[in-house]
Amino acid sequence: MTDMASKPRADLARASELGGVARFLKATEIDTRMLGMVGALLIIWIGLQLISSARIGVNPFEFDSRTFLAARNLWNLSVQTSSVAIMATGMVLVIVMRNIDLSVGSVEGLVGMIMGFAQVHFLIRVVGLELGNPWIWVLALATGLAIGILIGAFQGFIIAYMDVPAFIVTLGGLLVWRGAAWWVTSGQTIAPLDATFQLMGGGPQGSIGARWSWVLAVVACGAVVLMLLHARRQRKRFRFPLRPVWAEVLRGFVTCGIILGAVGIANSYPWPAGIVKRYAEENGIAVPEGGLFIAHGIAIPVLIAIAVGIVMTFVTNRTRFGRYVFAIGGNPEAANLAGIKTRWVTMKVFMIMGALAAISAAVSSARLNSSTNSLGTLDELLVIAAAVIGGTSLAGGSGTVIGAMLGALLMQSLQSGMVLLGVDSPLQSIVVGAVLVVAVWLDTVYRKRV
Repeated sequence: MTDMASKPRADLARASELGGVARFLKATEIDTRMLGMVGALLIIWIGLQLISSARIGVNPFEFDSRTFLAARNLWNLSVQTSSVAIMATGMVLVIVMRNIDLSVGSVEGLVGMIMGFAQVHFLIRVVGLELGNPWIWVLALATGLAIGILIGAFQGFIIAYMDVPAFIVTLGGLLVWRGAAWWVTSGQTIAPLDATFQLMGGGPQGSIGARWSWVLAVVACGAVVLMLLHARRQRKRFRFPLRPVWAEVLRGFVTCGIILGAVGIANSYPWPAGIVKRYAEENGIAVPEGGLFIAHGIAIPVLIAIAVGIVMTFVTNRTRFGRYVFAIGGNPEAANLAGIKTRWVTMKVFMIMGALAAISAAVSSARLNSSTNSLGTLDELLVIAAAVIGGTSLAGGSGTVIGAMLGALLMQSLQSGMVLLGVDSPLQSIVVGAVLVVAVWLDTVYRKRV
């Protein structure tokens, strides 16, 4: 009897101790797993900044160009993350349905090689388009998307309608498509690519500049405010619990602060002096004594990744197809009995994954200005790791697109930081593998507590 009476008092005491934090999280409706991942990302960034600053003997708060948190490194980090983040958004759907796709890196390599071959050889020598024709990059990209979708449909059909496990099908695809990429050009590197196509890879020309970056930031902040207002009206309309006004304001303020801060960093990274000089000469611009400052702004591949993230978030959260995917992942038998065409949904998920691999191939090959056999090598592991670290459960039924994109940023931050610090490649692989195992372990612990 005494134990039964003491238990409520203990629960009440525990609630009072954590009351402030619990009330804050409940009011703001912040995902604790997402918050933990953001915290881990900040710890990694701060740690790499301190280590890189100490390594060259500078003050970490000066943000020297050789340190991790320098504008140049963060800008390059965003570009390097884009291709993996694009594919990670599709891997979320694949894993949510309790499947896996080990072939995305090989599909990326094959599609990249085909797009390069189309630009340099087929469209010019066979079709007869002149070099620099604006249709070259359009037709090459359309061809790549079509090939990616067809590969996804082929693999999805075998998985869904022939009942072959996704692990086996995509493992075979990893070998088949990598071999096919070599077969396209007998292992030869294709370069240079179309000048317009190269803009998808970033660089001084492949970015939108300071002015349009600020315009985009203002538009994005306005969209955030409108979304918060619309969500509040919808809650009130359907008599759902409303967040406190201060929580709404805080969410909007933090989100807009992140957007404006990211644009500020992108605009603080100038073009290289040589490119600025050539640009000034071509346009008749006088270069002042202190030099001409031209900001990169947001890179086009980053905009592509953001656009893909927005579309995939809408698909997963606001469409019937997205609800079907999560329903199948949560309980395949129940979803089948409910009348959901599980086989067709599975096939469509792999078609989407193929299309995203094609977009990633375009971004990666454009950044390198070439199509090589090594394109996409081991990217499948980075994509799966990004999705899992971002909170997508290997048991199926749960995962978020934004989490996967943050996971891609975290993985790329580790790799970029280790390269900056001169860490040997084998040790880099050890760190990445250890992080993946820890992420899966944390997911297991979280699911047991829930």
